Amino acid sequence: MRIQKRHFITAIAAACTLCAVGAAQAQNALDDVLKAKLIKIAIPTDFPPYGFVGNDMAPQGLDIDTARYIAGKLGVKVELVPVTTANRIPYLQTRKVDLVISTLGKNPEREKVIDFSVAYSPFFIGVFGPKTIALKTPADLAGKSIGVTRGSVDDMELTKVAPPAAEMRRFEDNTSTISAYVAGQTQLVATSAQVASTMMTKNPQMGTEFKFVLKDSPNFVGLAKGEDKLRAKVNEILLAAKKGGDLDKMAVKWLGRPTGDLPE
Repeated sequence: MRIQKRHFITAIAAACTLCAVGAAQAQNALDDVLKAKLIKIAIPTDFPPYGFVGNDMAPQGLDIDTARYIAGKLGVKVELVPVTTANRIPYLQTRKVDLVISTLGKNPEREKVIDFSVAYSPFFIGVFGPKTIALKTPADLAGKSIGVTRGSVDDMELTKVAPPAAEMRRFEDNTSTISAYVAGQTQLVATSAQVASTMMTKNPQMGTEFKFVLKDSPNFVGLAKGEDKLRAKVNEILLAAKKGGDLDKMAVKWLGRPTGDLPE
């Protein structure tokens, strides 16, 4: 009996040690970044004006500027890691990146698997289509085809309100979604106002217009679960940037409007 009790106590002690080690490891991201003098940040390259590839083949946009800004305030170099809507959260979970700055909206489902900073930029999504199609509410989507990027906030919000008779066509990234709409493969498209604006500017012959809002959804920086030290530091940087006007400057540069009220 004494031997069994001793083994039990030893097992409990070992478990506690493993928990302590796990907790310590979960808090190491900020220390590791500062030690390596490098932070890996996931960014979009198919989502102008937040992230896209310029004529010089280098990524640029609001999210890229934000990533470089945070790295600069940390005093480290930044490695920009292009991601898609579908793989940006897995990249965090597998520690391929330290942060995700890729038009990431916050919702209860995502909060179960990753953590979020305070908001850093405005964002809203809606349904867009040609003036020839009368469309004012989600119910009007019945019998119509609408393109959307798989796994995105656009997809989740559209799925909530689309009637069964709507034909939702999902594509793997934003470029494919927009290309399908422009090519006439879908009658409508669900996307951000910013992406739609770029699309309408490039394709004025389509007569595309805004139909209705799906969701107001500001952007947040994504972090791996348990990285409270890194999150606190990122929040400190973003809140100071908001107070000092730097976030507004970046928003005006890329969106043509200041950030406005952002949730903390």
